[in-house]
Amino acid sequence: MHGRPRKAPKPEDEAASAAKAQKLRALQTQFFSFHHDQIYTKEAVELSAKLLEINPESYTAWNYRKLAVEHYLSQPECDPDSVKSVLDDELKVVESALRQNFKSYGAWHHRKWVLSKGHSSINHELRLLDKFQKADSRNFHAWNYRRFVAELMNRSEQDELKYTEDMIYTNFSNYSAWHNRSVLLSALLEKKAEGFLLKENVLPEEYEFIHQAIFTDPDDQSGWFYNLWLLDQTVTTDSPLLVSTWPTCGSDVLIMGDGCQNGSFSPFTTLLSDSGSFPIILYFNQPVEGVNSSTVTIECGFDKNGYLHWEPLSVSNSQAAQVWVAHLKFPTPELDSSVEVRVGHSKGIISTRGFQYCHPSTFSFNVHVQHVERDSFQVSVAESILWREENFKIYRAQSEESIPIASFDQLCIKNGHESTASNWRTEALAKEIECFRELLSLMDCKIGKLTLARLLMAYDAMSFPFATKLVHSEEVLELYNDLMKLDPTHHRYYKDEHSLVLLQKMTSSKESLLQHCFQYKDSVSSVIGNLICLRLNNLSLSRIGAFEKLLWVQMLDLSHNELQSIEGLEAMQLLSWLGLGNNKLGSVTALEPLRKLKSLRVLDISYNQIGDHSIDTTRYLCSSPLSHSVGSELNKDETAIIDAALVNYLEAFYMLKDLNLNQLDIVGNTIADETFKSALVKIMPTLKRLDGKVLD
Repeated sequence: MHGRPRKAPKPEDEAASAAKAQKLRALQTQFFSFHHDQIYTKEAVELSAKLLEINPESYTAWNYRKLAVEHYLSQPECDPDSVKSVLDDELKVVESALRQNFKSYGAWHHRKWVLSKGHSSINHELRLLDKFQKADSRNFHAWNYRRFVAELMNRSEQDELKYTEDMIYTNFSNYSAWHNRSVLLSALLEKKAEGFLLKENVLPEEYEFIHQAIFTDPDDQSGWFYNLWLLDQTVTTDSPLLVSTWPTCGSDVLIMGDGCQNGSFSPFTTLLSDSGSFPIILYFNQPVEGVNSSTVTIECGFDKNGYLHWEPLSVSNSQAAQVWVAHLKFPTPELDSSVEVRVGHSKGIISTRGFQYCHPSTFSFNVHVQHVERDSFQVSVAESILWREENFKIYRAQSEESIPIASFDQLCIKNGHESTASNWRTEALAKEIECFRELLSLMDCKIGKLTLARLLMAYDAMSFPFATKLVHSEEVLELYNDLMKLDPTHHRYYKDEHSLVLLQKMTSSKESLLQHCFQYKDSVSSVIGNLICLRLNNLSLSRIGAFEKLLWVQMLDLSHNELQSIEGLEAMQLLSWLGLGNNKLGSVTALEPLRKLKSLRVLDISYNQIGDHSIDTTRYLCSSPLSHSVGSELNKDETAIIDAALVNYLEAFYMLKDLNLNQLDIVGNTIADETFKSALVKIMPTLKRLDGKVLD
């Protein structure tokens, strides 16, 4: 373990081990008898101490001693002196156990429990900790216990911060000390303690401190983790910000059905809707809660009520989300009206970290509704879409045409958001970039390249928030290419980061965005023929992002990439046509974000890897299988009426039952046999085409 080779045991060692095991079994047998019969005599308690001296990891023995102490304290003859004596004995037992194994969870928890009784002196605790931390200065149990003791002693965070500094100077590779320093600094900055009022006065000194560790031993990860924490503290704003919306500020939105001519309206702002409503989407820079009709108000000429139900777009069914949506109903007759949305003018929107939304924002747009008969509308939504190169033509934009990315820039300016790129932040990042360029000129350091890539992206985001391109994107992409070659063990992570940077680059300007905008040729529907298809195919993408700039997209081609997940796609509420063919999606549960896309009508997931593995392990990557949202919303009555033919496809039922698909392509997946296809028809009665065939 930890790179230490195992040695073959000697005969005498095996004999000693066997004798110890025999003694342990005898003690355990007698101990469990006492525990079962609730015997708390002096003899029984002493026997548990002997057991813990041999095996400090016996949680049952520690719990037995707690019960024994509680039993003694409940006796009428118990006085303060005897209470102190009993608890002091417990501390001695813990200390003895820790000398056998000072990483014993049970021993450290028992010591906390004893001290929390309030009858023991804590003056000895720091001296004891010094002994253990000299034996192993990185023991996180000891550091965790130290925070507990410091709080009991009312020891100041400043004193503890100085202690971490001393321990770090003793050993730069002390990850636990670096971690404790980040905990202490976070607390001091949050409470704005004297000398810690402003980050700009604290963090630059911390950068200088960490440089000593990194340049002393660039291969040690301890300092790099602390440097990453400092970078997060530098670039993260406490208060949440509204970074994008749909519709965008100042836009003219045409809501129409098939057969209508869109006149002078841009296809970027033309929405095909058959629901009698359109979505309003709010995209924040971090998860928030409290978005409701009180904190977000709507004024428009056709909805005098002004009440909207806001829904968090979270696949985990959390009440906090980065993206929120509400649907505004429009009347049947054709209309032209303006809509004004006011966000955060009343308090109540709050981040998951507890910070209030402090940037009241207002954006407005114009809505033009052209109504048609539903039968005519169905021509477009039922039309077969083939995701082939020859079916698309490059879109030629008009010179003065409204492009969503321009409106996004205007939104940020018009909302009056304070720039997060204050001088100290950009200066700190610039110094760090210079520092790590120097380091990489001296050696080929993997984690140095990764840190430089993160710094460059953060610097671009702060220094050029409304720039028409990312200044350092090419350099960052090259750094990730180098890392994929240098460190193949973490190839997947670097590939994901490379994909995110590539998408940010492509969506950062009108020019780069238009290179991927196409129109569907030879469509019988004038609406589909006029809509924009954003084609991000054949880019070797392993992850998707930049959703805040893609809220306008209704037709998206992500085929022929390397996607194993579509996490975040739920933000794109306008999506009606989605191509995911020829990727690496490995399970039906990978489609979970699609459950939030109520407008989705055409879906291509052909030639993926769905069904290759009999057990979907990806669904258990969350904290607990029980926290997965798949099927959790079903009630008993709904479960009871599931068709017998669907029992073997419950995950598919949970994932797809709420979709209103007209067309689905699933050919080329292991799961896609005739039995599964028959089940799909029952799960989604709205299907008109399956794998290119018209259904009866």
